[in-house]
Amino acid sequence: MNSYNWNYPTTIWVGENRIKDLNDACKNLNIKKPLLVTDKGLSNSEFIQKSLKDLRDQGTHVEIFSNVIGNPTGNNVEEGVQFFKKNNCDGVIAFGGGSALDVGKAIAFMSGQTLSIWDFEDVGDNWTKANSDKIAPIIAVPTTAGTGSETGRASVILNEETGIKKIIFHPKFLPSIVILDPMLILALPANITAATGMDALAHNLEAYCAPGYHPMADGIALEGIRLIKGCLIKVVEDGSNLEARMNMLTAASMGSTAFQKGLGAIHSLSHPVNGQNNIHHGLSNAIFMPYVLTFNKDVIEKKIIKICEYINLKDKSFEGFIEWILDLRKKLNIPHKLSDVIPEKDFDLEKLSKLALEDPSTGGNPKKLTLDDMRIMYEHSMSGKLFS
Repeated sequence: MNSYNWNYPTTIWVGENRIKDLNDACKNLNIKKPLLVTDKGLSNSEFIQKSLKDLRDQGTHVEIFSNVIGNPTGNNVEEGVQFFKKNNCDGVIAFGGGSALDVGKAIAFMSGQTLSIWDFEDVGDNWTKANSDKIAPIIAVPTTAGTGSETGRASVILNEETGIKKIIFHPKFLPSIVILDPMLILALPANITAATGMDALAHNLEAYCAPGYHPMADGIALEGIRLIKGCLIKVVEDGSNLEARMNMLTAASMGSTAFQKGLGAIHSLSHPVNGQNNIHHGLSNAIFMPYVLTFNKDVIEKKIIKICEYINLKDKSFEGFIEWILDLRKKLNIPHKLSDVIPEKDFDLEKLSKLALEDPSTGGNPKKLTLDDMRIMYEHSMSGKLFS
């Protein structure tokens, strides 16, 4: 019998207007001078400005760092670390979408390290090189329902020199307190709601299909998929649906919790095009989803049928599940082909295939993958032809 290590998430404060408890979270973690990390688009938003005012009114000396881009870079992290140290901060409030959360977590981590961030790529036992005693405490406040970075132990950061996204890992990347407040995502545009929601679906789905023994992750992933089925279209059609927004936030956190079991080729194919072509991660995951599922059919069909039964699809077969995915994408205005978002002249098949094979997510795919497999899946996603 194989041995496994199971790790589960952190303290999560859930509910409407829980953002009002942000100062209590700082006190709970003994953070006296937090650095609030967000992106440029959110930095002047009403809820960020109100949170800053509330913290300062309660005597918490908060600073803000917002130089974070959509596919965050090592330079974003390095600049944030310098700002953190210059202002003598003692903790991080990562506040925003996946990019802001990833950068915030990385700043808290790198504030106490002497090695380069790239020395902590999620390969082997690289994480043991870190000085674990000097990692600043982290509070995470997601404003999208997709990445689940708030319950993850890693950040995805782009190395500008190579154009390759790297997964930087350490157990203490996991925030100590998470605040899930649906009020913060009511104004999220429909297209971002759709793409991030499909990201959450990809996390739960790949986690469930990943090989290995982890019944807790499987159970969480199944329920995450059920919540997404019941709520994603609702929030895209009506962003003010508070209950559906809350369920999507929860499903996103569940996806990240579950995928400690593993991810797969959806993410392996996505990461290179995110880094090389600057495509939104949730959008690329949504595009690749049916191509990877049909490629993996012979080893995941029984699991997919169990999903069909749990979420009560009318057609409880592998084909029925694929039809549901295709119909869901159509209703969300997700393109069917990668060529709809990346012109073929800008698509470097050989380079992307090699990067996809080397991606850390590849090892979690239900089928062992080769360079030819990656190439073929990319070709199918560009042409729109599903595996039969």
